[in-house]
Amino acid sequence: MDVLDATGILLILAAAFGLVNYHVFKLPFAIGLLVSGLLASFGVILVDEVMPALGLQGHVRDAVQGFNFADTVLSGMLSVLLFAGALHTDLSRLRRRRRAIILLASAGIVISTVVSGGLSYLVFKACGIEVDAIWCFAFGALISPTDPIAVLGIMKTANAPPDLETKVVGESLFNDGTGVVLFTLLTGIGVASASGVPDAHQDATSAGNVAILVSKEILGGVGLGLAFGWLGSWMLRKIDEANLEILVSVAVVFAISLTAHKFHFSAPLAAVAAGLFIGQRGRSDMSEHTAHAHHTVWTFLDETLNAVLFLLIGLVVFAIDTRISYLYAGIIAVPAVLLARLVGVAAPVLLLHLREDIGRGTIRVLTWGGLKGGVSVALAMKLPEFPGRNAILTATYIIVVFSIIVQGLTLGRLIRFLYPVPKTDAAS
Repeated sequence: MDVLDATGILLILAAAFGLVNYHVFKLPFAIGLLVSGLLASFGVILVDEVMPALGLQGHVRDAVQGFNFADTVLSGMLSVLLFAGALHTDLSRLRRRRRAIILLASAGIVISTVVSGGLSYLVFKACGIEVDAIWCFAFGALISPTDPIAVLGIMKTANAPPDLETKVVGESLFNDGTGVVLFTLLTGIGVASASGVPDAHQDATSAGNVAILVSKEILGGVGLGLAFGWLGSWMLRKIDEANLEILVSVAVVFAISLTAHKFHFSAPLAAVAAGLFIGQRGRSDMSEHTAHAHHTVWTFLDETLNAVLFLLIGLVVFAIDTRISYLYAGIIAVPAVLLARLVGVAAPVLLLHLREDIGRGTIRVLTWGGLKGGVSVALAMKLPEFPGRNAILTATYIIVVFSIIVQGLTLGRLIRFLYPVPKTDAAS
């Protein structure tokens, strides 16, 4: 199946499942598509059990496994989605809460990675699955970043306080970059360890090489994003044609992605930096008509790509190893990862509380609202072959599905419980 056919099929399925969700399930758009994709997948499995001669499950599994989900998300969708999210984010609000956002997206992700890695090692061992510690910590890195898309819509419909919304969205925009850098570092160490070459392992784990890699990924990514953001803003100031300005902004995103992968910079951080820069500087120079068209197109791209991404997550079930020990490990890993998220949130937030008011319920909302998404699944699929790889992929998938469906559908209730709308406001 070529790219055009795959794209067409995914868009048709997204539209069809979107209609089913709108008329039947009535769930939030992205969550509804995930549920629809899962039910369709289970339907295929059921049909195959009833009429095995059709071989339907095998055909669908071959199609799903033949689709490069990891590269599609990490090299294509992620930069566009993060750019769109940053483009629509108020930079002045991020600046006011920059300490909390920086701590959560850096120290919080590192802490969560360490705790998730340690707990998952114990979980896998308890289930009789042998996974080396380094790959457990790589699992911790890929499962720690949060997905800003599903939670953003939920928080808005739940009337979350703007300050709290800024913390959640700001952290989600930046922690994908941190998680990908940690994952790259830990995967490199794991590959070097598995090679059996002592010098290779020593080089991979040396403080100097780690510092160089992290600095190159983070500083290079932010620098690249600011450079392209400035270039894009400069080009937007020189023209006054809505379609061309939209095309320029789209071209900037793909130029960032191509350049970042060429020079091994962090594409997610570059996309966020460019999106914030253009959203703050570039759009201020647009005419009202152009700014409206720009916002409409990027909102459409954002929603459409998210629809396809969540649909893909539902269909990826065919690529999951469903042996019973792996399923048990994934189910037990759900509370373990939630505990790691709680520790990763509480430590920075309580430290910050020494200097400023953090707001009531912040830790609970940030913990329960730390939804996992397609990035975690894509990173798990990028793992090289090693004993226990399929167990990590299965556990990742179970955690992501639980996170999106259970946490996503109950987060609004938690916010309304913690921040009830006064009766006078509700009546008005």
